[in-house]
Amino acid sequence: MNSPGHISTPSDKRRSVDPKQLIKVIVYGLLLVNWALYFADDWRIAQHTLRNGGSFLEWTAAFATSIDELAWFALLFVFELETYQLSDDSFTRSRVALLHGIRMICYVFLAHTLFAFAGIATDLNEVPLVENADNLCALAEQDLSYANNLEYTEITPLSCSSLSHADRFYFIDDDLVVTDTAGLGIERELAWVDLAEASVWLVILFFIEVMVRLQNRGVTRGPLMQCARFGKISLYVSLWAAAAYWIYRGHWMFAWDEALWILGFMAIGMNLSEWKKEIEDEQTAS
Repeated sequence: MNSPGHISTPSDKRRSVDPKQLIKVIVYGLLLVNWALYFADDWRIAQHTLRNGGSFLEWTAAFATSIDELAWFALLFVFELETYQLSDDSFTRSRVALLHGIRMICYVFLAHTLFAFAGIATDLNEVPLVENADNLCALAEQDLSYANNLEYTEITPLSCSSLSHADRFYFIDDDLVVTDTAGLGIERELAWVDLAEASVWLVILFFIEVMVRLQNRGVTRGPLMQCARFGKISLYVSLWAAAAYWIYRGHWMFAWDEALWILGFMAIGMNLSEWKKEIEDEQTAS
C-alpha cells in the first residue's frame, strides 16, 4: 500500500526555502489571527444574545464560528501533513488511521456548525412581532438590544432614536434582541449565505478527501479523480461570490477570512498536484 505522503522527498529539498511554502506559512499564520478576531466577535455578540444565560447547545451555537474555525485548522493541519510535510517512510497503517480519525472528528464539528446555521436560518423565517411598540424608544430601558447587519446596540433613551425610525419590530433572538423589517431581511440573507457557504465547504472537503484517498492508492487519473478535481475548482467560484457578498454588506473581515481559507485549501490542492506528479514519475520509472 502506498503511504499518503510524498513518494520521494529528498532532505535537501525540505531544507531549501520554497517561496510557495513560505506563502503557505504566511496564509496559515493570518488564519490563526483571524480565528482570534472571530472568537472576540462571537464573545461580543454573546454578551447581547446570552447575557441571561443559556444551555450548552445555545452557547455552542453562539460560538459556532469559533468552533468551526478550530475544526478547519485541524483539517488543514492534517491535510498538510498527509499531502506534503511527512515523507513516505513516516507513515504506518496506524498513523494513517489516526489521521483519518482526526478528520472524521473534525467533520462532526463542521456538521454541528451546519446544523447551527440551519437552525438560525429556519428560526428567522418565523419571528414574533414585538407588541405595543410603534417606535424603538418604546423599548428603551427594557434590557433589549437592537440588531442591524450583525451590529448589536443596547436600546437606551439616548440611542433609540438614532437606531431606527421604523414602526414594526421583531424578536430575532428569544426576547433579548429586536430588529425592524429591513434589519430582519438582512438577518435572513446573512443566515442563508452562512448556510450555503458551510454546505459548499463540506462538499469541497469531500472532493479533497476523495483525491487524497485515491492518490494514497496510487490513482492519479480517471473519471472520479477528474470529477473531484473540477468539482472542487468550480465550487471555489461560489465561495468567491460569497466573499463579494460580505464586502457588499460591509463585512470586510468575513470576506478577508473567506479569501484566506480559499487560499489555504488551494495550497492543499497545490500539494496534491505535486504529489500526483511524483506518483506518476515513480510509476514511469518503475
